[in-house]
Amino acid sequence: MQAIEDQIPQLQRYARFLEATPDRADDLLQDCLERGVARLDRFQAGTDMRAWLFAVMHNLFIDRARRRQRRGAHVPIGEWLTEIHQPPDQIDRLRLKDLDRALTVLSPRDRWILHLVVIEGKRYHDVARELDIALGTVKSGLSRARRALARAA
Repeated sequence: MQAIEDQIPQLQRYARFLEATPDRADDLLQDCLERGVARLDRFQAGTDMRAWLFAVMHNLFIDRARRRQRRGAHVPIGEWLTEIHQPPDQIDRLRLKDLDRALTVLSPRDRWILHLVVIEGKRYHDVARELDIALGTVKSGLSRARRALARAA
């Protein structure tokens, strides 16, 4: 057993060389150590323990690579579920319907003022000039529109 423990640092380096990710390398090392301990009776005394363990690891790696090739790409279920998860959109649709209903209550001018200021991001002075109305009318129309929307919410 001590002879196997002495080889762990070299086996770990070899596993990291063979496998792409540290997790898979650690799994390969663990499986190699388990197999080495379980089959220690097959080790021929007087031969190189390091070479025997490297051969065990290499064979495990080849077996895993063949198995992965047969099975295809592995995607963890948690990752797969997050990729296909679509949040429900019923609430958004209801909010849009409520907003649409609230907008129909507004006068066309107040609705247009709200659109120019909130959606297009225009300044009050520019809206007044564009609609050819007083600045105070823009402010009061926007205030009425916002109050009506707040009541609808």
